[in-house]
Amino acid sequence: MPSTSKRFTALAARVEDRAHAPLDAIELVKANATAKFDETIEAHVRLGIDPKYADQQLRTTVALPRGSGQDVRVAVITRGEKVAEARAAGADLVGDEQLVDTIARGEIGFDLLIATPDMMPRVAKLGRVLGPRGLMPNPKTGTVTTNLAAAIAEFKAGKLEMRADKSGIVHIRCGKASFSSADLLDNLKALQDTIDRNKPSGAKGRYWRSLYVTSTMGPSVQVDFTALQDLLIDAGES
Repeated sequence: MPSTSKRFTALAARVEDRAHAPLDAIELVKANATAKFDETIEAHVRLGIDPKYADQQLRTTVALPRGSGQDVRVAVITRGEKVAEARAAGADLVGDEQLVDTIARGEIGFDLLIATPDMMPRVAKLGRVLGPRGLMPNPKTGTVTTNLAAAIAEFKAGKLEMRADKSGIVHIRCGKASFSSADLLDNLKALQDTIDRNKPSGAKGRYWRSLYVTSTMGPSVQVDFTALQDLLIDAGES
């Protein structure tokens, strides 16, 4: 496991146990991404919410301005003329009831599932398969729609679903180690802005608790999220 390897221990020793300025944190994570592949950069945000309450749940999408750096395999459940529309828009997998049956058997060959509203009664029976994987289509995230071409294009370009887990933590990728520090910072600011704009109505007290960034095989680095918020305020005033 990475956490017990000599490599990981050596990298972790380079990270001070404190909140770093956003750009400094990103540059440190990039410097520690020394694997032989282009590591994914992830953000982990702990929020002051309890998702067991309906008014404290966070589920939305974020459009990363610099993209996610990952090829997203999009599946679409639809029928009729919409099948051709989805294929023309670049969907990797398209089908109707037959695709529903395939997914029901546990065959998940995609990263994102979009469905047209007329197919949702059939998709509903896939809750036990898709729910635990966070793949269930939802109007709030734009994955239940009749505008397939726009939805497919947006998700292929870097739009990501985002939700807080049972502990109130958001885990989301925000780029690749090969991205420039400036591009990763732009994505991180978009993430912060989206989380703030979608603050649940039932959230009480301090909303942001902590923010960490990490690479696939590297140690996490704490980010000063108040400094990140200040960057957004300064950008808005300029």
